[in-house]
Amino acid sequence: MADVVTPKSQRPEIVSTVNDPTIKVMVELRNLHKIYESGANAVHALRGLNVDIPEGQYIAIMGASGSGKSTLLNVLGALDVPSKGSFKIAGRLTSQLSRDELAALRNEYIGFIFQNFNLLARSTAVENVELPMIYAGVPTRKRREAALAALEKVHLADRGNHLPSELSGGQQQRVAIARSLVNNPRVLLADEPTGNLDSHTSAEILKIMAKLHEEERLTIILVTHDPGVATAAERTIILKDGRIIYDNPTPRCGGPEVPDVRALSMQEI
Repeated sequence: MADVVTPKSQRPEIVSTVNDPTIKVMVELRNLHKIYESGANAVHALRGLNVDIPEGQYIAIMGASGSGKSTLLNVLGALDVPSKGSFKIAGRLTSQLSRDELAALRNEYIGFIFQNFNLLARSTAVENVELPMIYAGVPTRKRREAALAALEKVHLADRGNHLPSELSGGQQQRVAIARSLVNNPRVLLADEPTGNLDSHTSAEILKIMAKLHEEERLTIILVTHDPGVATAAERTIILKDGRIIYDNPTPRCGGPEVPDVRALSMQEI
């Protein structure tokens, strides 16, 4: 039986620390630190983050350059582990997993969307979408069927045999989105997915992501500098110097206007 789409009105409220046992937490950070050793110096990229992200929530993470966004995204993507504290995804503590187990976790739970698309230039759209399934050992026929279905979700099934050079920037990003979806992840991590696109194409990409959120019930974590892009989410977290200085619902969920982090000076919000 197909999953029933949960109406937005029945979704969990926007929360940073979940105390309600009926709310299923997808991402849990507890006193999370990340420290990079650099010779005699230590760079504290993340400083004691405590955040819960309920399953199915759409979050925007913002912050100026050097705020810790990229480091946090690496931790959330199970590409890196904390120096101190803990990160759980779907109840699994990543610091206790081996490198192979982390790779399996990423393949099972997480889909990645990048600013620069990261498509293979000599592979067609459908071949690019198939890549995660190759790593997962999915048979050829099933790979092709799943890749075409993923391209259908982003309205590109008719472009499956085209190379990236034959596609527009927006179409290339849609191929990248299809690739992120092909293994049916539960968490979608999007790193500046509209950063290289014009405003019209950016709006199209955000509509696709909103539809995926509504229909697939994905947990989406989007990194952006643009408050307009962040407003498409349900909740905004802003980092500064590795700390959370802002965590509120967006206007579409009854919260305040999203601050413009590009205009921030030395003072906090």
